[in-house]
Amino acid sequence: MTKKQTTKLIHFGDYAAEVDVELVYTDDEWSPYLSVDDAMKLDDVREALRQKDFATATRLARVYKLSPLAV
Repeated sequence: MTKKQTTKLIHFGDYAAEVDVELVYTDDEWSPYLSVDDAMKLDDVREALRQKDFATATRLARVYKLSPLAV
């Protein structure tokens, strides 16, 4: 079993977040996968963005406000 740090992007409305997670690689067919804690962290960030709870979101991830380049 090996582990690799990576970044997952979460997008909700006008906001995006970069969440650091660890992928676990094994010899089975479900590989790679996230730990339960990392999966819950992604869910928590998504829910915080949905509720516009930026204090929680920024504690767990890097949060960005998206704006269009041209209208």
